[in-house]
Amino acid sequence: MKSELCTRLIVICGATATGKSGLALALAQRLGSVILSADSRQVYRDFNIGTAKPTTAQRQLVLHYLIDISSPLYNFTVAEYQEQAQGLIAHLTALPAPPLLLVGGTGLYIRSVVQGMKIPRVAPQPELREQLTSLGQTQLYAFLQQVDPVAAQKIHPNDPVRTLRALEVFYITGRPISQQQGENPPNYPILQIGLDCANTDTLTRRIEQRTEEMLAAGWEAEVKTLCQKYSYELPLLDTLGYREIKQYILGDISLDEAKKLTVLHTRQFAKRQRTWFRAYPNIEWFDASRSDLLEQVWQRVQQFLCGETNKL
Repeated sequence: MKSELCTRLIVICGATATGKSGLALALAQRLGSVILSADSRQVYRDFNIGTAKPTTAQRQLVLHYLIDISSPLYNFTVAEYQEQAQGLIAHLTALPAPPLLLVGGTGLYIRSVVQGMKIPRVAPQPELREQLTSLGQTQLYAFLQQVDPVAAQKIHPNDPVRTLRALEVFYITGRPISQQQGENPPNYPILQIGLDCANTDTLTRRIEQRTEEMLAAGWEAEVKTLCQKYSYELPLLDTLGYREIKQYILGDISLDEAKKLTVLHTRQFAKRQRTWFRAYPNIEWFDASRSDLLEQVWQRVQQFLCGETNKL
């Protein structure tokens, strides 16, 4: 086998609650593959139920990588994820092997691998960020227009996160972030499968069911433990779902309100994810609600693998 064809990657992506993990697990078992997680919260230890992390039983069926690789006290960056993912892909496919599955809903994680994003290796600078933030978004965006007009054209004036990051990179490296970005796509074949649930009522029911299942699995106890272990001020406890359960634990809202808010905010998040992934033309979309989804995707995977084999 030619060395460049030793690596074959199958991406399973899409919005939350579309069934990515279940589909990937079934495919991995058929292929004899492993799964690389592309979820920005599953990288953190102890955040299990609320991130829909694969269970111990599921991990015994199929090896999962890029899960539980960081302390919740540490800000794990996209650049670090990319470095670890690329290293794993190279290591796991050093010899002819089954295709790897890259699975998740964090668009930047997937893009960093699939498109080979060039990411400035600049760690977050808390003190610098605090100083800059105190100036206000209007002033910060004006600074960005002066030091990096190319980046300013791509960043909305009301986007404080990207504005702050661009200025942070400039002040630390002395070079505009626009000069340090770009893409270097890998040369191995990649099949990108997207799961979509266009019917909002169906997606809402899926989110409601998953929320109930998480609570039944002990999500409230997990959040209590996390608050006690890391403090109520831990930034990760202000992310989707954990924020709402923490509010309930603190007595600010009822459990019913926490559930309703979790469903609402998850639906909103899923809509943003769908918009993100729909912007990339190389993703092949499948209806997540179809009863024959696995067989549909399996047929496409077989076509992909046969096509690559014929190139040998």
